[in-house]
Amino acid sequence: MGNLSVWHENVELTAFPPLASELHVDVAIIGAGITGITAAYLLSQAGKKVVVLEAGRVGEGSTGYSTGNLYAAIGGEGLHSIAKKFDDDKLRAVVRSRAEAVDLIEGIIKKHNIDCDFKRASWSLFSVEGHNMEFIEKERDAAIRAGLEVLSSVVYPSEVKDGFSVQDQAQFNPLKYVQALANSASSDNCRIFEQSRVLKVDEGKEVCVVETEHSRVLASKVIMATHTPKGIYAVHTTLGPYREYAVAAVLKGNDPGSGIYWEMQESKHYSLRTFDTDAGKVIMVLGEMHKVGQKEENLECFHKLEAFLKKRFDVGEILYRWSAQQYKPSDSIPYIGISTGNEKTYIATGFAADGLTYGTLAAKIISDDILGIENQWKDTYKASRITPLASATNFIKENANVAYELVKDWLVNDVEKFSEVKTYEGKIMLIEGAKHAVHRDGDGKLHIVSAVCPHMGCIVHWNTAEQSWDCPCHGSRFSKDGEVLEGPAINPLRRIE
Repeated sequence: MGNLSVWHENVELTAFPPLASELHVDVAIIGAGITGITAAYLLSQAGKKVVVLEAGRVGEGSTGYSTGNLYAAIGGEGLHSIAKKFDDDKLRAVVRSRAEAVDLIEGIIKKHNIDCDFKRASWSLFSVEGHNMEFIEKERDAAIRAGLEVLSSVVYPSEVKDGFSVQDQAQFNPLKYVQALANSASSDNCRIFEQSRVLKVDEGKEVCVVETEHSRVLASKVIMATHTPKGIYAVHTTLGPYREYAVAAVLKGNDPGSGIYWEMQESKHYSLRTFDTDAGKVIMVLGEMHKVGQKEENLECFHKLEAFLKKRFDVGEILYRWSAQQYKPSDSIPYIGISTGNEKTYIATGFAADGLTYGTLAAKIISDDILGIENQWKDTYKASRITPLASATNFIKENANVAYELVKDWLVNDVEKFSEVKTYEGKIMLIEGAKHAVHRDGDGKLHIVSAVCPHMGCIVHWNTAEQSWDCPCHGSRFSKDGEVLEGPAINPLRRIE
């Protein structure tokens, strides 16, 4: 059992080449997850010349580590957070636009006969033990105000104290889908390059220049389909980076059936669903969210999810454990469109836990804008919007947290000697007057890199569960040798031999 998600089973990954020569195109897309690949598909179908640059493999970022759920409601703080900050027109716009994104996915699947286990299913929010009933009531009211057809019954193996469900939502295998869509999109109009990490983006007066390690792309427009924009953007101050965990086990009995199940816990919900695999039907649960780089013992997140599954269901061996990242927007609505201060660069970020649906919606909104098509949802998600009243509480909270982490970590060190760093641990040390991140691997070898995140200067923290260095400020993550894994950072942590 490694850290791969359940979606990797029986998926033949794409094998696109790295970028090796300079190209001139209409649109350069950075990132080959569901946002980037959907945008590439839509634009190339409309006749635009497109290049997709992916640092790793298609769908191997957040897309391939999601739950594979598609729904009109929203996760995170819930629909009622939007209802509290905006009027009912905005609330209905969010729900209707998300429903249209799910319909778009279904239409693409049917058009290209994509085998990705797509099915329509219900979405349910409920409590078994009486936890957080107020949240359920607020969500029920917001769902009704948003125009969703709410059913009072919830079918679940355990007795439900309170809850509701919404029919005609959907589920699929997101990795299979985006891999198949990439293969369908690949053409003379759409060139896809893997293992092509972007090192620099320059939005020039005449043309944008996107540089990789071995070559570059010249483009009229750039789409940052990277979950959060690469480099330093104003939008980073409005986002909170969070990590969430998932486990999947063989289900022996009390099958809840097809559906998206959100069971409320004391201060959060666990998201559950089933999926058929070669080992039999598995049930997966996602939850235990925390700020990136700000949990000391993150292995316990997996342990709590495993304990929950064993408490609720008759399960066998835990087959999969994985985690994924999300970025919460201050006003509960994603940022999609031309970035503040830019004229040719589009961003798509702040999807919270709803990246599959919002990613598809973002691809449609941005593609329409590039093609000169008026999209009715463009203003709802405008990336350069200013919403001081709706954003104030979360904006202040997130930025105060960033400031606290930045100051706190510069004042202290974890250890003073290399001998204090145990196997599989990571510690911060002061070496020759500079902060360094020191890890000891399973062979006893030390890996030493600068502890200063190259994005905006915060000190990284060790992630025991995933053996990575994570930045607690804006969510950049690095390997034990300092290579960028995800987040806004472009450059790696400086390696010390």
